[in-house]
Amino acid sequence: MAKVAELEKKLLHYTGKAIADFGMIRNGDKIMVCLSGGKDSFTMLRVLQLLQYRAKVRFELFAFTLDQAQPGWNDQALRRWLSDHQIPYEILMRDTYSIVKSKIPEGQTYCSLCSRLRRGIIYRYAEEKGFNKIALGHHRDDLVRTLLMSILYNGEIRSMPPKLISDNKKHIIIRPLAYCQEKDIAEYAKEMAFPIIPCTLCGSQENLMRKRIKMLVDQLAEENPKVPSNILHALSAIKPSQLMDKKFWDFKGLEKLQGEAVILEDEKEESDGGYGMELFNSN
Repeated sequence: MAKVAELEKKLLHYTGKAIADFGMIRNGDKIMVCLSGGKDSFTMLRVLQLLQYRAKVRFELFAFTLDQAQPGWNDQALRRWLSDHQIPYEILMRDTYSIVKSKIPEGQTYCSLCSRLRRGIIYRYAEEKGFNKIALGHHRDDLVRTLLMSILYNGEIRSMPPKLISDNKKHIIIRPLAYCQEKDIAEYAKEMAFPIIPCTLCGSQENLMRKRIKMLVDQLAEENPKVPSNILHALSAIKPSQLMDKKFWDFKGLEKLQGEAVILEDEKEESDGGYGMELFNSN
């Protein structure tokens, strides 16, 4: 139990810090927690529930699980766990598994189409049921790997923001585990014996680009353990004037600025907005 308590304390600290840093949760929020049945979403739900007991703001939690009709799906243990922890929930069955399998040729990755289908169902459900926040279980390592994948394979600097608004402006998506390490989550899930439901779509594909990136980051971290956290920090320390995106800097017009005192956007100090980390940060 000492090990569980230590892991829990660490996860509570980093989740609380992320919530405070990005203003993820406000008083009166109705949060739909997307519980896929994996280690990340189980950990997120449990940590949010623990923070719910301690936080000075009031917010509601509701677990939403999408049954994609994958072969071997069995959610009985998941249902018992949710009931035992007194968490309101719904498990909605929509056969996206057959659609993905029929549309994606063998050997190609399922993730893109699968995530688009899931996202549409999740957004529609949240709107119909009146939830103003949607919580996803992506962690620090997801953000890091997504950034590197985008740079190396798509030629863009982008990742997963801890908090964002959907294109139609109807949904606020939050990622409370944005500062949490996957190894801590995996260890915590194992110690807590969460009733994991394996994914037979994305989880069944071994040669994904994301797994190659994971190996790369792991190898670099063996030489310098700070590499993953440095990459994460880079996402919040962008220097537009040191890049080459013409939308942020008028390279052709630099001569007009010669001799002028110019304060660049990336040189301005940012404040924390006074949100009050103490509301969620658990030491």
